[in-house]
Amino acid sequence: MWGIKSLDAGKGLILLLLLVLLLTLLINKHGYSIMRVMVGQEVNLKTAGFERMQSEHFDIRYMAQDSAYIEMIVQVSEEAYSAVAERFGREPAGKTVVVVYPDTASLAGSIGWNRNESAMGVYWAGSIRILSPGEWIKSDDLEKQFKQEGPMVHEFTHLMVDEITRGNYNRWWTEGIAQYLEKKITGFEFADPFARGRELEYYEFMTLEQKFDELDQQIAYWESLQAVQYIVDIYGEEKLFTVLEEQGKGSRLNTALEICLGISCQEFEQGFYQYLQKK
Repeated sequence: MWGIKSLDAGKGLILLLLLVLLLTLLINKHGYSIMRVMVGQEVNLKTAGFERMQSEHFDIRYMAQDSAYIEMIVQVSEEAYSAVAERFGREPAGKTVVVVYPDTASLAGSIGWNRNESAMGVYWAGSIRILSPGEWIKSDDLEKQFKQEGPMVHEFTHLMVDEITRGNYNRWWTEGIAQYLEKKITGFEFADPFARGRELEYYEFMTLEQKFDELDQQIAYWESLQAVQYIVDIYGEEKLFTVLEEQGKGSRLNTALEICLGISCQEFEQGFYQYLQKK
């Protein structure tokens, strides 16, 4: 609650309204940076007791029980950095914090999930949080599986999308780009939900945009990748990056697609749905 000592009620109300207006303008203009700083401070507080390993581009934080995996995580992270940055033709600002959590419960708790999530990695506001490789990798070739199936390329791509667009992106869009680059770089791809004869289903883009986490996740992720692949196949891979740059200027995704692809959103959607029918 605001408390303002004023000479009279009228002047006090005017000062309060001006102060609220000023704060609103500052948040709208700098909200992206403010959010990243706030989340960064939260991560620092919550990992104050963690071990730390610094590499050229990463600040890795982990619990003592995961010490045996840290050299591998550093190496794979640096390889992911090089591969993803090369695709984007740019590098992020500063070192990226990577927090390694020993189990799914602690990873979920770090971002306030109330459900039993099984994610191997999460990107949020400048930091990457991953599940310890020792928790999910059971094969003898730990490094090979972590490199091919682990979350580093995927999550680092999310970071790049976030930085280029300054947080101005839709969930399906960043998931599609992350899956696309992950497939190109590591060869990993989520299972096709329609590979065993299941009848083709897909969501309208408005539904993907507004209800992504409420949808069938296999279909939502698959469709996001197909939409990105459609742009690459029809318009060229470079269009992905020009759309992101346009979003970085403040354009909404629909507007950025229209500007960069030279077609209306309706034409884009209809072309994509026809593309899906032919797969």
